[in-house]
Amino acid sequence: MVSFKRAWDCHHCTQHVEAGEEHDCWTTTEAALTDHLSEELREAWERIRETAVEFGDQRIYASGSCIMFSRKACYFFVRPKRSHLEVCIFLGRRVRAPQIRRSDHASRKKIAHLLRVTHRDEVESPITDWMHEAYESSDALGARSASKPLSKGSTKDRASRQKRR
Repeated sequence: MVSFKRAWDCHHCTQHVEAGEEHDCWTTTEAALTDHLSEELREAWERIRETAVEFGDQRIYASGSCIMFSRKACYFFVRPKRSHLEVCIFLGRRVRAPQIRRSDHASRKKIAHLLRVTHRDEVESPITDWMHEAYESSDALGARSASKPLSKGSTKDRASRQKRR
């Protein structure tokens, strides 16, 4: 929490903060992120959370506008919206399926798969299978290799090209 000497309007949450008042709009909870959900979305959220908890030891926490599920690194997160739950699952391969709206490289090894969940019944195979795959592979995908290959623009690579000239 931060205390300020003069009154101001937070540009993140647009809340007016009086002088001397503490303000921390980034700290949030699962309850705060899910309290506005409709009954259908709440049931879907509960099923997602219950499924993930069954996988084993992990950390579940709220961060910004998302609820993160992680072991050493985040393997999936849920962003609650008014009309749906936006789920992002990190896998080591690209999956093509009707449930997946978009997939992008999140890192050299991880591919982020975005999907929308609007009802509890959608939280079943193959979505739960992808969640479990992400849980199982999260440590391997998050680990840094001992000898990483040099990138195209590395200084060592540039020096070898200049010697050839």
